[in-house]
Amino acid sequence: MPSLTTDPTTLFLVAFFAYLLGSVPFGVVITRLMGLGDLRQIGSGNIGATNVLRTGNKAAAAATLLLDGAKGAVAVLIARAVAGEDAAQLAGLAAFLGHLYPVFLNFKGGKGVATFLGVLLALAWPVGLACCATWLLVAVVSRISSLSALAAAASSTVWMLMLGQGRMLFLGMILTLLVFFRHAANIQRLRTGTEPKIGKK
Repeated sequence: MPSLTTDPTTLFLVAFFAYLLGSVPFGVVITRLMGLGDLRQIGSGNIGATNVLRTGNKAAAAATLLLDGAKGAVAVLIARAVAGEDAAQLAGLAAFLGHLYPVFLNFKGGKGVATFLGVLLALAWPVGLACCATWLLVAVVSRISSLSALAAAASSTVWMLMLGQGRMLFLGMILTLLVFFRHAANIQRLRTGTEPKIGKK
């Protein structure tokens, strides 16, 4: 963890606004604006890009992916500029929790993969790129989004250690545990061989 140098009031404000930013459900907003229906009534009901792709609209899925990643990255970058590295890590965690448990959707959110990657890219881009590459490699081989997400999350702390970002290790472990927790149903389907592949409606 980085040294705590920011005053508690500033840290609270950073966490609060980062959580609100993370709570913006871009998947729901985009599908409604594009006339694709209520995303929570489509496919798995998840608000992330993988479920948006099940609408058949690749542009909507790409926009959701980018915006969900961007909200995590923007929260980190603003917090770092305003306060410091301790605030940046707190902002990353708060934005991630906002996506998982958004106040705007009665705390029923997504699984956080894009936001997770956005947070890592902003905190330490080499770690973020390594995790993105891990996701892509597993996705190409398996064609299963959840397996790719789990592999990227599980590898994150390894990449942090290998790339000299030990100050992120505690945050990385928390984020990884949350990703696995949110993918509990996917893990069960992976075990039974019933997990759908990318793009399947």
